[in-house]
Amino acid sequence: MSLESSTPTASEQHEIHRANSSGKQPVVFVHGLWLLDSSWDRWAAFFEEAGYVAVTPGWPNDPEDVAAARADPDVFAGNSVGDVAAYQQMIIEQLDRKPAIIGHSFGGVLVQMLAGRGLAAATCAISPAPSRGVLPLPVNALKASSAVLSNPANRHRAVTLTFDQFRFGFANAVSEAEARELYEQFHVAGSGIPLFQAAFANINPGTEVRADKTNPDRGPMLIVGGAEDHQAPTAIAVATAKQQRKNTVSVTEYVEIPGRGHSLTIDAGWQEVAQTCLGFISRFVN
Repeated sequence: MSLESSTPTASEQHEIHRANSSGKQPVVFVHGLWLLDSSWDRWAAFFEEAGYVAVTPGWPNDPEDVAAARADPDVFAGNSVGDVAAYQQMIIEQLDRKPAIIGHSFGGVLVQMLAGRGLAAATCAISPAPSRGVLPLPVNALKASSAVLSNPANRHRAVTLTFDQFRFGFANAVSEAEARELYEQFHVAGSGIPLFQAAFANINPGTEVRADKTNPDRGPMLIVGGAEDHQAPTAIAVATAKQQRKNTVSVTEYVEIPGRGHSLTIDAGWQEVAQTCLGFISRFVN
């Protein structure tokens, strides 16, 4: 990780200070590939209306907004899962209270890693990408990832999805009109490294894409799967929950949401998913 990306941005530092000054229970939202932290804006407002304070960190070197990201997509190249996990941990460790954490897609892997380090009061992993120990590789997941994995050179590149690739991987369960709106509003390039890391996690004993599932300080965890998800099919979510249930101290639960694809955190039905996570988290932290 570069020196300039090892400290919070001004915006992130403001959120940390705001959270610490509020006296409220913080909730940290971790985005995945091909999105920015702004994808959580509605979730942040939703949780704050429920009495929490939101922190929405980006990944190292994330641009400020979608327009800036599209103007310089190469800025995303180079982030590994380990880099991003270290960055998120640095943010969390500056909070006065242990946060609840919510992540989507690769963010769903990252929050498992952070929880496994004892950094979470409660965790919600939504449509998580596979990590070491999660064996299923469904055909749809391979097809959705082929935009990156089909060319080994993409490991060191930032890859922008075409609309058709986004439609298949993210937005297959919404109308084409909504899929186009989501693509225009949210989609940005993503680092190729995490997808290659995930693809080889079970054959690379030194992989960064691993979570400590048995740490007694892991805290309660909810895994959420979308029944129509192509990018991270429910077979991956179910296997993730099975792995996390190796933790005999903390609660592990699984919820499958019918009719939803990988865009379930940003599409018109986002509030159903947010309410599911809020209901879980509020049982343990407030």
